[in-house]
Amino acid sequence: MRILIVDDDVELVGLLQFALSGAGYEVVTAFDGEHALTQFEKHAPELVVLDVNLPRRDGFSVLEALRHHSEVPVMMLTVRASEEDEVRGLDLGADDYLRKPFSPRALLARVRALLRRGSDGEGEVPLLSSGTLTVDAERSEMRIGSGQVARLSTLELRLLRLLMNHRGRPVDPERIIGFVWSDRDSADRDALKQLVHRLRHKLARIGGGTDWIEHVPNAGYALANERAG
Repeated sequence: MRILIVDDDVELVGLLQFALSGAGYEVVTAFDGEHALTQFEKHAPELVVLDVNLPRRDGFSVLEALRHHSEVPVMMLTVRASEEDEVRGLDLGADDYLRKPFSPRALLARVRALLRRGSDGEGEVPLLSSGTLTVDAERSEMRIGSGQVARLSTLELRLLRLLMNHRGRPVDPERIIGFVWSDRDSADRDALKQLVHRLRHKLARIGGGTDWIEHVPNAGYALANERAG
């Protein structure tokens, strides 16, 4: 599989290229936003690792341009600690965020999670419904009733699909992490809390509520019973 790495830090790009190539991936690189779009059109990568702070065209602008014609998984890299920046990137269609500094091992685990196809046996159903909530897995979208549509990142889609399949029954956090990220070493409970927070935010924005995903003490997370259908 081919991966496009976009970052203006030449040393970091070299390190990531070495790690990903060693893991069997073909790597293409770019060092600014305009070059990133050129490289994407030329090489058609299966995944893009995209820094936020780029010369000529920032990562948000590149992501927005990509989403006009492609649903390729995109992982954003950032040194910024602002949740607002992360929400902005995810709203534009980013699939995951990785904050600098990070280890090549952490990046590899996230890459494998985003590229993973299939599931742990839950089944890939194109259209899922639970109460008034409908999820289109092929389009990576959700809507409530006939209202506004919200795009789901790869990780958000996996989490929501898992909770919907359990129809109101809580799912253990470790099981969620293993299913969503595919490798329990690639994420932890803090990463899961952040993912749940982002998904609650999107549900609220299209007419649901932040309480649609419940935290059940000593049990895990569940889709609220009245939403589970």
